Amino acid sequence: MPIVEHILKCILLGTVQGLTEFLPVSSSGHLALLQRALGYSLDGGSMTFLSIMLHFGTLIAVVIVFRREILALFHRPWKPLAMLAVATVPAGVVGLLFGSRVDALFAGENGVGYIALAFGVTAVLLLVCELAATKRRRVPLGWRQTAAMGLMQAVAIVPGISRSGSTIAAGVIAGGRVEEVSTFSFLMSVPVILGSVALGILGAVREPSVLGDAGGIADIAGMLAGVVAAAVSGFFALKLMKKLMARANYKWFALYLLLLACTCLWLNTLLA
Repeated sequence: MPIVEHILKCILLGTVQGLTEFLPVSSSGHLALLQRALGYSLDGGSMTFLSIMLHFGTLIAVVIVFRREILALFHRPWKPLAMLAVATVPAGVVGLLFGSRVDALFAGENGVGYIALAFGVTAVLLLVCELAATKRRRVPLGWRQTAAMGLMQAVAIVPGISRSGSTIAAGVIAGGRVEEVSTFSFLMSVPVILGSVALGILGAVREPSVLGDAGGIADIAGMLAGVVAAAVSGFFALKLMKKLMARANYKWFALYLLLLACTCLWLNTLLA
């Protein structure tokens, strides 16, 4: 593949990753669909490593936008930091035990159909979240809300289940205040992304062969361009989500996901 074409494709992937990581529409589902459309193999080690590095780009955006909130975690009281640590455990355990199996399943011939179902689940969660935000008395963020968010983040290893959307929905349904829940959801992405990046780099160091030809100039240039694109687009997506936090207006995202799910089901029948 020509180097310019590869870089442009990586920029496109990075932009989509940055936008969809924080908008409640599932970055993993969109990346899986886009990778298929661009002709990339979904089960290759180099593609997995690229996806991990694109997540690193979104991590840069989170650190910039929520730098004050992140620094505040390391000052008394320590309860928010403890809640964040506990909420991270389920996703870490499930990711280590089942992450590769889930990736293989969704990379298979029926992967588009599975993604469609997951998009539908996210849409329903968003609609329930918006309804719950208006029906219940809100309480300060506590262990009940963060435990629910941690469990839902573990479920969100499934492509098509939005990590931000599902964790925000879990926290709001558990009675949390929308703005507090949303901020905590974005903070939850930091240890998860850090962990996946560390494991990806460690795996590449231990077994460089899994990356295939990803050490070429085109691959490195494309990866760097993708990381920058993910950071920039993620920054703007976070700014938009901060404005939407207080209103919990997610029905348009749900409608988009339902339409996308129907499109994926149609495509799956064509590919079958």
